[in-house]
Order: sequence, then structure tokens, then C-alpha cells
Amino acid sequence: MAPKLGILAGGGEIPARLAAAVQGAGREVFVVAFEGQTDAATVQGLPHLWSRLGAAGSIIERLRAEGVGDLVFAGPVRRPSLAELMPDWRTTRFFMRVGTRALGDDGLLRAVARELEDEGFRVLGLHDFLGELLTKPGPAGARLPDEQAQADIARGIEVAQGLGRLDVGQGCVVQQGIVLAVEAIEGTDAMLERAGPLRRPGGGGVLVKVRKPQQDGRLDLPTIGTTTVEKAAAAGLAGIAVQAGGSLTVDREAVGRLADRLGLFVVGIEIPAQESEE
Repeated sequence: MAPKLGILAGGGEIPARLAAAVQGAGREVFVVAFEGQTDAATVQGLPHLWSRLGAAGSIIERLRAEGVGDLVFAGPVRRPSLAELMPDWRTTRFFMRVGTRALGDDGLLRAVARELEDEGFRVLGLHDFLGELLTKPGPAGARLPDEQAQADIARGIEVAQGLGRLDVGQGCVVQQGIVLAVEAIEGTDAMLERAGPLRRPGGGGVLVKVRKPQQDGRLDLPTIGTTTVEKAAAAGLAGIAVQAGGSLTVDREAVGRLADRLGLFVVGIEIPAQESEE
């Protein structure tokens, strides 16, 4: 029998969807919900612990007490300041040990995953349980990118991978070859809100999201859903391009229907391995 699965739950609906899928397969789950991050509805009816992000010691002790063997990171987590984190002694020692490696989100997550593995847990990827969320190649709806959009996608891949190598963000907005916005700590939705007023005369404009070249595929893959489509439409963009096999699309059919209704394309783009890995 598979060991109990621990879900380190960020925001959004994915943690609850993961818990339902795992329980439906007959496996027990335990959810660690983070104050100010996890939606309260996520843990309804599930065994869980509410904790602050900086309480690593008590979290690990509780996971062990619950008999958790495997762990999955699920849902976005807004990175707190050190003041908000209020680290316990175990967390403080962790930051002292990893030092500057934890400056970027990917570096921090990979360091956390290594720490958990050193504690005896096995860290798995969300796609190990919800493989249907992995973005498929090709369009999600009826529309396809035109020649200008294809050029903007190529430029966006180049820019987004450059950002990724620096562990800054996973996406950007490009219109007519001009970079309107890049993603940093604010996240995709806020970036799209910022990009809208910067659009230039004429058509086009593409949101491009790709996995960081050095990124651990188990952790924090780029994600889009219907909200992303709504924000992209509100920003006046022509479409969205996300990495096939290297990102998550939540409710692909609903994304495609909404994109068709709002007049956008949503397409999964394949990136050769030599471009997506160091």
C-alpha cells in the first residue's frame, strides 16, 4: 500500500483537486495549509494542519506523526518577506545553510525539496497524480496564432527563458516584437494588468509562459486557467502560448471554450530539449 501523501497546499483550486483524485484512488492524504496562502475551502473535510510558512520544525514533526511518506507541492505560494515568515530555529538554520541559493523562487523550492528529502520524505510532482493537467501541444480552442503572433511567441520564449535562467520569472508579454512586460514576484495576473495599458497601436500581443530551463519539474510549473484567459483578453492580447509538457493547463476544455468566445488563441508550444534544459 502506498504511504500517506502529504500535500503542501498553496492557493487556488489545484490542492483540493489533487486531494480528491488521490482519495478517489484509495490513498490517504494529509494537507499542510499555510496561513495567508491556502484557501480555507481546500481543507474542508480533510485531515490537515494550519501553519505559517516559517514553522518548518512543527510541520515536519506533524508530517511524521501522521505517517506521511510522500509529499507534493500544489498551488501557488506568494513568497513572504523574512519579517512575514517569522522563521523558527529550524527554518533559520535552513536559510543560514542555503544562503544566496534561495534568492530566487526556483532556488528556494529546490533547496526546500532537498531538505525534505534529507528528512526522509519522497517529493513527487503534481503531474504524477494529475497528468491530465500537463499542457498538450497544439491549440486548446479553435484559433491559431498568425504570422505576427508566431514571431512574438519565438521572441517570448527567448525572453522568458532568459528570465528563467536568472530565476526571476516564467513569463512575459510581447507585442510586435516589443517586450511589454516580464513576470517577477507579482505573478501572471498582475503582469497582465500592467501590460494592458502598455499595448502599442495595432493588433497582436502574446502572453508566453515557459518552464525555467533549470527548473525541477516536480515544483511550481507555469500554470494557466480560465482566469488567465480573462486577464489576457482584458489586456487586449491576441493569445497565450504555454510550454507543452512543461506547464499546467487547468480545465483545458473550459479554457478553449472561453478563449474562442473572447477571441483569443491558446496554444501549447513544444520547445526542444536543448532549449529547455541547461
